Amino acid sequence: MVLVRQEIGDVLRDFRLQKGQTLRQVAGRATVALGYLSEVERGQKEASSEILASLAEALEVPISVIMREVSDRLALVEGVNLEEAFASEALSGGNYIPDTVPASFLADTDPSLASTR
Repeated sequence: MVLVRQEIGDVLRDFRLQKGQTLRQVAGRATVALGYLSEVERGQKEASSEILASLAEALEVPISVIMREVSDRLALVEGVNLEEAFASEALSGGNYIPDTVPASFLADTDPSLASTR
């Protein structure tokens, strides 16, 4: 079974390390206890949405980017092919929201944008 809190912790740790920051630095800026942040990163504690927002701000990473990374990792663990899943949802009349602007839309609104894609 996949634990969402484990993936969230892994993503937070990865972003922190990418930025070369220590637990102490991030915990201080996020006003979160050092031990608590350590437990969150190790997947031992679940962080509330308020704590996640505070950590995202401390890391200077939009929370949407953090959650997207968590989502992508969960899909990978679950063996879900995101492109196929979204295509299937779009074909079945689901609420698919593309993450790119279709070229045909760009061509209709501003032909100079369509040529750059």
